[in-house]
Amino acid sequence: MSPVDTKHAPPQPDERQGVLSGWGRTSPVTATLVRPGDSSQVAALLAGEAPARGLIARGAGRSYGDAAQNGDGTVIDMTALAGITALDSRTGEIEVGAGTTFAELLEALAQRGLTLPVVPGTAHLTVGGAIAADVHGKNHPRAGSIARQLRSFALCTPADGEIEVSESEQPELWAATLGGMGLTGVITAATLRTIELRRPIAVADTDKVDTLEEAIELLDADAHSHAIAWLDLMGRGRRFGRAVVTRSREGEQPAGSSRLELKPAQAGVAARLPSGLLRPASVRAYNRMRWLASPRRARERPLAIDAALFPLDAIGAWNRLYGRRGLVQYQCAVPDGEEWTLRCLLEMLRSQRLPMYLATLKRLGPGSGGMLSFPLKGWTLAIDIPARAPGLAAALDRADLLVASSGGRVYLAKDARMSSETLARMYPALPQFLAVRARVDPHETLRSDLSRRLGLTR
Repeated sequence: MSPVDTKHAPPQPDERQGVLSGWGRTSPVTATLVRPGDSSQVAALLAGEAPARGLIARGAGRSYGDAAQNGDGTVIDMTALAGITALDSRTGEIEVGAGTTFAELLEALAQRGLTLPVVPGTAHLTVGGAIAADVHGKNHPRAGSIARQLRSFALCTPADGEIEVSESEQPELWAATLGGMGLTGVITAATLRTIELRRPIAVADTDKVDTLEEAIELLDADAHSHAIAWLDLMGRGRRFGRAVVTRSREGEQPAGSSRLELKPAQAGVAARLPSGLLRPASVRAYNRMRWLASPRRARERPLAIDAALFPLDAIGAWNRLYGRRGLVQYQCAVPDGEEWTLRCLLEMLRSQRLPMYLATLKRLGPGSGGMLSFPLKGWTLAIDIPARAPGLAAALDRADLLVASSGGRVYLAKDARMSSETLARMYPALPQFLAVRARVDPHETLRSDLSRRLGLTR
């Protein structure tokens, strides 16, 4: 037998064993991590013989549940495919690697006087992960999800290798990939639209209101670009559901620099605090202090853009505060006219004595057309609950029934426990998604813990 000639063999991606979980830290698994250095290595991974448990791509690991993990299988770490590869000064369109984080991208754009029209709730999400989840921001009614700022993306599929996907050329694959949780292919690069960054500062209007319904009324009538309500769901009696509503827009005050500095992903207070610090009494005390510190009514207050867009990034690895068993974030959307469902949902969870540590409410505009995309015209409520809370699973199953009966849905990027039957009720375009997936991945090479749990793969 002749010796194998390795002198001109293509480089192989780094490979190691590791323990992975979502941001919620609820179900850690062991997997083989493969870190390709370029898109050709990604294509080779998908073209070769698939591992027994399949493969799934992973960016920064900011999905709360099991979308980017694959127990006893292979996970493709996409963080090496990062950086800006092209910027069209005429159109303002920018091409980036899928492993680029929004923090890296926003800082680079700010040096050129540019920014992105849509960003997620953390700057430490990767561009590829954002497309796979079709992320939205606090300005969804005006700017839509990332789909609206996306011109095209490079997608490696098991059936066709690497292809360029745009809405006009491959509308079905485009719609299946946006919100498709990485199950139609591995995104390796994307071209995004940018807008001018006039000032790295925001001005904010703040109002304290006593009820969920008042918060909804304020958000519904708002003319600002970004808006969100923080809800106190640990308050007792009439304090339950009181809210601080913050609405902001880009400021016009003179600024000495266009530099935008965002904190590193693991920086902040949480990394220096004991794990599992949060308890109902401490959260209740914090909520009371936050309520008292917030003005009843304030207008045009200067606010740094990173504080307006990414408030939790200042705390760093805040998920550690929930302890070893982690947290579940339940994020749902309900359509216009079904606002009562939100009140019913909160009262039901309250009756189960679940500790709802952090809760936010946002307005949503029309959806993007993504087959499994989350936003729909209406409202989205996000609630953080310790995973160790007694009765949590049964209570969230009941919450699913309420949301589904209203025509709403649960966000797959945050989900860690929904059933396949519930998924089918919430996402009516699921059959179309499965048909596209069968075409681009006929042998189910792409698999994840989420896809198995929800019946999207074997």
